[in-house]
Amino acid sequence: MNNKTPRFESAPARSSLPAWYPELLDSVSNHVATGHRRAVTAANQEMLTSYWSIGRDILDRQNEEGWGAKVIDRLSTDLKSRFPGVTGYSPRNLKYMRAFAAAWPDPSFVQRGIAQLPWRHHVALLEKLGSPELRSWYAAAAVERGWSRDVLALHIESRFHQRAGKAVTNFATAMPPDESDLAQQATRDPYLFDFLGATDGWREREVEKKLVEHVGKFLLELGQGFAFIGQQVRLELEGEEFFCDLLFYHLELRCYVVVELKAVKFDASFLGQLGLYMAVVDDVLAKDGDKPTIGLLLCRNKKQVVAEYALKGFKAPIGVAEWTSAINNSLPEEFQSALPSVAELEAELTSAADED
Repeated sequence: MNNKTPRFESAPARSSLPAWYPELLDSVSNHVATGHRRAVTAANQEMLTSYWSIGRDILDRQNEEGWGAKVIDRLSTDLKSRFPGVTGYSPRNLKYMRAFAAAWPDPSFVQRGIAQLPWRHHVALLEKLGSPELRSWYAAAAVERGWSRDVLALHIESRFHQRAGKAVTNFATAMPPDESDLAQQATRDPYLFDFLGATDGWREREVEKKLVEHVGKFLLELGQGFAFIGQQVRLELEGEEFFCDLLFYHLELRCYVVVELKAVKFDASFLGQLGLYMAVVDDVLAKDGDKPTIGLLLCRNKKQVVAEYALKGFKAPIGVAEWTSAINNSLPEEFQSALPSVAELEAELTSAADED
């Protein structure tokens, strides 16, 4: 009988390793992370290719033979019998695959960047958009901005493509070209504060308070890169106090962003107050390396031409946009799932059991 006490090897202390070890660790860690990302991307791409091929087979056979939903139900049952333990082939998902192949008739799309999106993202695109152009636009935006499925659906419903980069600004003349383009795309018009509920009759401070209470949703509407600094931030200039409504820092633009809220229509005089706050932030808060502060004036409504002319007299970068608590107009046609295959899919889904 072996009575020897088992020995367990332990890793040497970092202090005993060569000075170059941290560099090696960082390099290997990067390779591991890159390999993992590539593996996940490749697996997702293969799954999308498989789903597209299945959908194409179903679509071709249905077009040739003209059969109905019962064949998909039978196909789902037989696939589960042939591949026990494998999920993803419920009648509902098979119908999504059919709609997927109809929506993207060119199989080469899986070689493009949008193939990085998980299947649930593509289902959201199928459910909510009938326009191929809009599907491509939102798919590309979701990849670029790293949107989750729920955020993607939220932006589709709020018509993000109609609002992105639409604020009236003087960025083109007040900022370097590469920075002005990024800053412009970071704007919206109108900003949608639907999470506030009814806001009729509210004063600026009430809107401001509610935005801070829902700062997570507010940041989602502002867009990627914004970090919340504070509300009613105190600024002092030669013994006189000023308070800006909301202060942010934009991590990509590397600058402060002063947001002023107005519950009334745009007035050119508001720009003077905002410009003062921006100048004080530049002098008091900005550090070496920070770019000039950007101002964003959010009003209840505005006249485009008036705002454009008012901004011509300002050298500091300022944007003017409206804010609203609801998109009241009826949805445009492309938001009504106009694709015949999707319309048929939705009708069939009401009677199909979701087994996954």
